[in-house]
Amino acid sequence: MKLSARSAAFYSVTLAGLLALSACGKNEQQPANQPAAPSTAPAPASTAAQPAPSTTAATPAHPGTAPAPASTAAPAAAAAPATAAPAADGFQVSTVTLGDSVNTDHKVKKDMTTFSPTQKTIYVSVDTTGNTPGATLNAKWTYLDKNQMIVSTSQSIIADSPSTTTFSMKNPDLWPEGKYKVDISVDGKQVASKTFEIKKG
Repeated sequence: MKLSARSAAFYSVTLAGLLALSACGKNEQQPANQPAAPSTAPAPASTAAQPAPSTTAATPAHPGTAPAPASTAAPAAAAAPATAAPAADGFQVSTVTLGDSVNTDHKVKKDMTTFSPTQKTIYVSVDTTGNTPGATLNAKWTYLDKNQMIVSTSQSIIADSPSTTTFSMKNPDLWPEGKYKVDISVDGKQVASKTFEIKKG
């Protein structure tokens, strides 16, 4: 049987439409069947990416224990300065001498225990022995009859051999008659004391 050109054209169009529909149907079905392939493909990528972070996270965890040695090294360095401090070696006051004058070395010439009220300046020499990297000598003068401190003076010294430190007490007016005392201390600790008297003639 013969088909008209019209019918042939129609069929051909219909076939083309069916083929197009069938082709579309295949494309829609493939995404439904293909999820397995894409899911399996990213899986290896994700599994390969995960091990790397886990190893990098592990490395900081181990160094976290490393600060312990660093902290143990710090105390050792801090302890070093404490041992470097110098210390006194047998430093002490040996002699205390009172007098009314001093020589060129500022040392009392002659030991005296009695002074005139007209004496303007009274001196005390403090002889020390031993070594010290630094010490403070103090002389405190007291009027015993009135239990009154007159003056207190200090001097800082550094000694590596026997030395002499001299203090003085001055009064432009007449000294009241009576008994006096001078106390010598080293770094705040009294180590020697000497009494004297002021009287006429």
